[in-house]
Amino acid sequence: MSIALLGINHRSAPLSIRERLSISSGGEEKFLEKLKNIPHVREVLYLSTCNRVEALVNIRPSDAVVEELKAFITSRGNLSPEEMERCLYVYRDEDAVRHLFRVTSSLDSMIMGEPQILGQVKDAYRLCVRQKTSGVILNKLLHHAFLVAKRVRTETAIANNAVSVSFAAVQLAKKIFGELDRKKVLLIGAGEMAQLAARHLMENGVDRILFANRTYENAVKLANDFHGLPVEFELLDKKLEDVDIVISSTGSPECIISADMVSTALRRRKNRLMFLIDVAVPRDIEPAAGKIDNVYLYNIDDLQGVVDENVKSRLSEAVKAEAIIDEEVAKFSGWFATLEVVPTIVNLKSKTETIVKREMKKSHSWMKDLGGEENENIEILINSIVNKILHDPVVGLKKESRDGEADSYVAVIKKLFKLK
Repeated sequence: MSIALLGINHRSAPLSIRERLSISSGGEEKFLEKLKNIPHVREVLYLSTCNRVEALVNIRPSDAVVEELKAFITSRGNLSPEEMERCLYVYRDEDAVRHLFRVTSSLDSMIMGEPQILGQVKDAYRLCVRQKTSGVILNKLLHHAFLVAKRVRTETAIANNAVSVSFAAVQLAKKIFGELDRKKVLLIGAGEMAQLAARHLMENGVDRILFANRTYENAVKLANDFHGLPVEFELLDKKLEDVDIVISSTGSPECIISADMVSTALRRRKNRLMFLIDVAVPRDIEPAAGKIDNVYLYNIDDLQGVVDENVKSRLSEAVKAEAIIDEEVAKFSGWFATLEVVPTIVNLKSKTETIVKREMKKSHSWMKDLGGEENENIEILINSIVNKILHDPVVGLKKESRDGEADSYVAVIKKLFKLK
């Protein structure tokens, strides 16, 4: 058995490449199935967010399998060989486990300590459980990752103070406009990012927030929660002229706001400044809109440069978090290593149980005169003696497996006890 993790993130690849590998809503099930059908792939989880696209797999140890996975992902994103080599990273076994723990703990996020990534990993895990692409290894690994994330959040101050992509977007808007009082905002999308943006906008004195979503009921719900106004999705082009700021974070596979829509809205606004923040992957707003005079367009990669002072305080907490992760990686690796000796231990115990039953059967002629309770007590005594004899060898075998020295011990036990 082997664990591998392949992917790209905001550090290794620009948005133009990440969006080619993202999966539109509803397509995750088929993609998981295709990954699972690659020969020697036993289990798989696929994580697709604004900032990362990663495949976590349990495979038969083989470089060929990893190359097939790389080829599949490269083909899926239509990446050139140069782009693949430059942007795609591959982690194996303990390194893969460490990377996953860092991701769920938000140490590998664009903004360290942001809470969204844990929920996104949990959503990806629920999907692979539903699609039956996870098993013993990934189930154990993902639950351990969630435990690590909880430890990091409770034992460090890495999540203290409000810092998120949504927070960074609002801070960027403040830099453009100075103050946000009397500004009108259009939020497109109804996910957690939109909700966080709405909360930060209200805290910064925004006059009115309009909410748009393909499902109008979701827009109505958000509008009620934040005392805003719902907007029908079909009226986006008309509502653009009424707002100063647009923050869009939908799961649409194609742009929903074109450069022409922005240009038309700007003319109707008599060229009053428009500020557009596109935090969706793939992008919601046509990039050409950013070339229009009096239009400021920023995408999710641009937010990398909007760093709040709170991030600095989180860096010192990251040292504590890394120590926790190192400790938990060692624990999981210890468990994972013992899996190699489990079949031998099972066979050893099975053989001794078979011997006990056979010898009990041979002794039936003189034991039949004993009472049922006495027969049961004798069997319990024999099994207890056998288990105590096997205890030290089994414990020693597990210890050697954790230390990476199991192979020779397994071979000796198989030879001594004539195990298959």
